[in-house]
Amino acid sequence: MTDLLNQTWVIALLGATLIGAVLLAVHHAELIAHKIGEPFGTLVLALSVTVIEVALIVSMMLAGNEGSEFIARDAIFATVMIIMNGVIGLCIFVGGLTHHEMSFRNEGTNSALAVLTALATFILVMPVVTVSTAGPTFSVSQLAFAGIASFMLYGAFLFFQTVTHRDYYLPKSKKDKTDHSVHAPKPSNLKTIVSAVLLLVTLVAVVGLAKALSPAIEAGVKAVGAPKTIVGIAIALLVLLPESFAAVRASRANRLQSSLNLALGSALASIGLTIPAVAAIAIIFDLPLSLGISSLNMILMYLSFFIGALTLAIGRTTVLQGVVHLIIFFEYLFLSLVP
Repeated sequence: MTDLLNQTWVIALLGATLIGAVLLAVHHAELIAHKIGEPFGTLVLALSVTVIEVALIVSMMLAGNEGSEFIARDAIFATVMIIMNGVIGLCIFVGGLTHHEMSFRNEGTNSALAVLTALATFILVMPVVTVSTAGPTFSVSQLAFAGIASFMLYGAFLFFQTVTHRDYYLPKSKKDKTDHSVHAPKPSNLKTIVSAVLLLVTLVAVVGLAKALSPAIEAGVKAVGAPKTIVGIAIALLVLLPESFAAVRASRANRLQSSLNLALGSALASIGLTIPAVAAIAIIFDLPLSLGISSLNMILMYLSFFIGALTLAIGRTTVLQGVVHLIIFFEYLFLSLVP
């Protein structure tokens, strides 16, 4: 079976099937999102992505291969960088080319960015400066506390987003709230139920296919002599494909509010839900887990947050802001290959 998976045509077939499953997952998740409305709809894709990411990370951790203790760190950091620069940058750039200037509610996006900055600092930076253990790691008690704190902070954000300040995540103008170019028509109840079932099926398929491809990804990275961090980037790119595709499509339809809800929501879920699950698995099965990032990556991450805060400050975007984010993203990819 191993020899079969190593064959190029099998890997190509699995890759094509994986992309097809991801696109189907996007389609069905979007139908559900249209039915239940904003901001609850964006949670569907965010939670779907988290299920995929947790399954991939945990399966690779349990496999115990060399460097498995860094998989969670690399995937989480890659998710933050891909979302903050790649996805948000592409959405602003693509939407800006068509609509020149797009608007959104900065109250909600700024709140999401504040929570994301705190979560990323708790998980990716704190292990570097704590002294209870050697190296960029947490002690067992610190890891447990970090997991609980992450879950509680994400839960507080969800309550803020869906209950107390829901309007912050809805289109700003009343016209946009009823305009079909901004909100797609709601599907029927039967169609929604069918989509929910098919979404679960496609998510299971994505997890299985991605797990089958992960050895090929690791082998390819090793063959070209690339850093091991590329594996985490590959995982993040795979699991974020549904969110990214949906976010860019919403931006092209002049629905930047939905794009930002999707992008920031997936980054928040990636840390707020993935880390508690990974931390619990690491503690229960006594698995090594290293979460602290390098000084280079800290600079890139806080540059991303700083530029992101400027981009989201006034509630309007142009193509230039998209270009800035995309250049930072390309810088991150280049320095991942040539650190």
